Amino acid sequence: MNTHKALLAALLVPLGATLAVAPAAFAATPPAPAAASASADAAAPAGPEEAAVAAFLSPEAALGRVAHPLRTTEPRGSLADLRPFGRMVDDARVVGLGEATHSSHEFFTVKHRVFRYLVEEKGFRAFALEAPWSTGLRLDAYLTRGEGDLKQIMDEEFQGTYRFWNTAEYRDLLQWMRAYNVKHPKDPVRFVGDDNGFAGAELYDKVRAYAAEARPELTSRLTELYRGLRPTTDADTYFNEYLAKPLAERKQLAERTGRAVDLLKQRPGKGADAYAWALQHATAIHQMTTLYAFDWDNPQAIPDAMRYRDRVMAENVTWWQRQTGDKIVLGAHNSHVALKTYAPSSHPQVQGDFLREQLGRGYLSVGLTFDRGSFNALGQDGGVHRFAVGPAAPGTAEHTLDRVRYRDFLVDLRDTPAAARAWLAAPHTVKNIGATYPGIADAPQIRLAESHDVVIHLQRVEAARMLK
Repeated sequence: MNTHKALLAALLVPLGATLAVAPAAFAATPPAPAAASASADAAAPAGPEEAAVAAFLSPEAALGRVAHPLRTTEPRGSLADLRPFGRMVDDARVVGLGEATHSSHEFFTVKHRVFRYLVEEKGFRAFALEAPWSTGLRLDAYLTRGEGDLKQIMDEEFQGTYRFWNTAEYRDLLQWMRAYNVKHPKDPVRFVGDDNGFAGAELYDKVRAYAAEARPELTSRLTELYRGLRPTTDADTYFNEYLAKPLAERKQLAERTGRAVDLLKQRPGKGADAYAWALQHATAIHQMTTLYAFDWDNPQAIPDAMRYRDRVMAENVTWWQRQTGDKIVLGAHNSHVALKTYAPSSHPQVQGDFLREQLGRGYLSVGLTFDRGSFNALGQDGGVHRFAVGPAAPGTAEHTLDRVRYRDFLVDLRDTPAAARAWLAAPHTVKNIGATYPGIADAPQIRLAESHDVVIHLQRVEAARMLK
């Protein structure tokens, strides 16, 4: 387990290094030449005839006709400018909010702002994140019942490959959610961890507690099947020790956790709701062991492993939505919330694609793009560093989006003028920075119209403030 161990570590937060854009694709560029300036000027023509001509010829002018400006990217204050977004959401039950980097302030605060709007105006009641199922349960207990200390929970849960969530911005979101629940104890907002990179001790404890109460005859069998699996160390240490096991042993462990799920499925115990949750917790344990039972030393196995991970994340979100009835905001990388993969060779099918299959139009995909700015990422030395990129290069998607008439805006890609539709249907390179920078893959080319329902474009972003 040597060749791809570092790759796996990078992949576990989002698509990580494999989807990072090659730096040459978006190196700093000089000011736009005269032709580009003329195009920008066309975005705000002087009269109706000029406007009609410009909209016909220019995708940025056409997008400008249907784009809606954002008052701010910060979560506080009036949310009136998000009313058009509410109409775009319509009756969707899951809204995927992407990000073009994993650690930029404005991407986190825009998600906070949109979530606040959807909670207050559209009845959304859960926030899902690329974090382990057990992490979600621990945060949910804090948010709904005040259990534990938020700083301690974040420090312990958001480490290793999940360290990019341990930021001041996510802390602010979680504090807002807790304050909301104090005021609305009978109608709380919830937190969901949909990922399978780790299965915390609480999952094993909950499954065993359920069996002791409802299926006591299974207690000893479950204890044997879970032997040696319940974590007794921090997540990062557990992860490294688990991946050091031989592949044959990891496959055997996955087979054992699968048998535990099958035992629970054979006969539901008393209490349908308690049974459903216990089965889901056991499933989350099996999802982790199954992910690590892939041969990460074999490049040909990576696509199947990544497809499995994205399918699991989609299934966990869908399970929560159907079990609780909560409408959910899903926070993830653009390349996870997308309706079509950004990198078919390494990630043949992604979370957003699975969610569209499972929920139909009940799932809305929102991509977040930016022109220039900074972000945190793992450098080539494995440490976290702050990086910066300049304005998007001509021909890229962001180069055109940044010439729309508004600085920061949102636009429904499903309802645009003809000039915009043609541009949206064509492939364009996008910034897509994962956990590691620079990345190891070429810059992805995507068709925005096939990838997302809505785009929120920001002119500039700055690196998030990491807490640890």
